[in-house]
Amino acid sequence: MPLSRKKFIQQSALALAGVPFGFSGLGKSGDSFDVKNSGKGNVDGKCSVNIFSKHLHWLNYADMAKLVAELGFDGIDLTVRAGGHVLPERVADDLPKAVEIIKAAGLQVSAITTDIRTADEPHTEGILKTMAALSIKNYRMGWYGYDDKKGVLTDLKSISQRMAGLAAINKQYGVHGDYENHAGRFAGSLWDLWTVLKDLDPQWLGCQFDIRHATLDGAEAWPVNFRLLQPYIKTITIKDFYWEKQGDKWVPKDVPLGEGMVDFAGYFKLLKKYNMHPPISLHIEYPLGGAQNGATKLTIPKEQAVAAIRKDLALLKTWLKENDL
Repeated sequence: MPLSRKKFIQQSALALAGVPFGFSGLGKSGDSFDVKNSGKGNVDGKCSVNIFSKHLHWLNYADMAKLVAELGFDGIDLTVRAGGHVLPERVADDLPKAVEIIKAAGLQVSAITTDIRTADEPHTEGILKTMAALSIKNYRMGWYGYDDKKGVLTDLKSISQRMAGLAAINKQYGVHGDYENHAGRFAGSLWDLWTVLKDLDPQWLGCQFDIRHATLDGAEAWPVNFRLLQPYIKTITIKDFYWEKQGDKWVPKDVPLGEGMVDFAGYFKLLKKYNMHPPISLHIEYPLGGAQNGATKLTIPKEQAVAAIRKDLALLKTWLKENDL
């Protein structure tokens, strides 16, 4: 008898999550995964540098592509989510148009950013089907949170089932889902993300490693956690911050690259050590006339925003060159 789509997803999730849920072991592919093929980016063996299009919501496809090409980026990490450059309900029509314009400017779309959390959400299949047809291999997932009423272990089991369902549908379309570690949410501490990923095939589901958030939640612990997650890391984000005293509280303050406390020297050495060249998404999270929050209109001159992005890009490229990445 034909299976309903929901039933197929449920059964696939159970199959992919076949190893009992727990904290021990390296997972199904932990011993056999070839680290030399982890997080490969451009065909020339170098990291591609992409701008997160959230910071360019004040530009249409054509103007964005023209500016990004002039600045010297390799591509665009395109927002395909509510309020993004491409709305999920229009993905079949608008994503091909956006990609065509971006490629015409000599750029690539190696990854998109979505709100996808489960395989059976209304727009999940449409997004995956469309990106697969356009040869886009990676998408960033939406975030999960913890429910204090349920308890951490119960939440982890639920998240594990949802991720297994996504891994199944990702395999069907030949794409990869990346979950970004983010302070204050599931995966902020990184070990919890590994707990869920360890029983899944890294070919279909893994991590978008955010060094800023990894540093915020574990200034000294992040290198160990990075090594643990390394086989699952397929894309990375770059941004900087430091802790600032405001009144009687310490709060994280986002700043331009090189002005914060992120150990980029140590980070890039680890990428080099593991021969990783993942696509990089440059994020501009510090105050920049609304661009940092995805505003469609800037409150500062366009030239000021562009100059800040150009400065961050130049420094990032210098670091990559120094590390042969």
